[in-house]
Amino acid sequence: MKLIVAIIKPFKLEEVKEALAAAGIEGMTVTEVKGFGRQKGHTEIYRGSEYTVDFLPKVKLEVAVSDDIAGKAIEAILKGAKTGKIGDGKIFVMPLEEVIRIRTDERGESAI
Repeated sequence: MKLIVAIIKPFKLEEVKEALAAAGIEGMTVTEVKGFGRQKGHTEIYRGSEYTVDFLPKVKLEVAVSDDIAGKAIEAILKGAKTGKIGDGKIFVMPLEEVIRIRTDERGESAI
């Protein structure tokens, strides 16, 4: 099993969600986060003063999938999140040792 964590632009969330659903992936966790990478934020002017906005709003998606569909999930996220511009985000793929559904005590892939 794999845990896929993706940091994407907020306005791309709906497209990513639809792409994942089309690939047969059900369920995800979404968190609003802030951060920056190579884009290093940007400057804004507020009441005549210029200031730097270091942390930009992003969305963090977490999806647990079986090994055999991890590739499809990654491709779906790439397809939905890509704009071709700096700040599109990152995808992290990690091994997932165990999953337990609390309600039924199911374990492993059946709990996903």
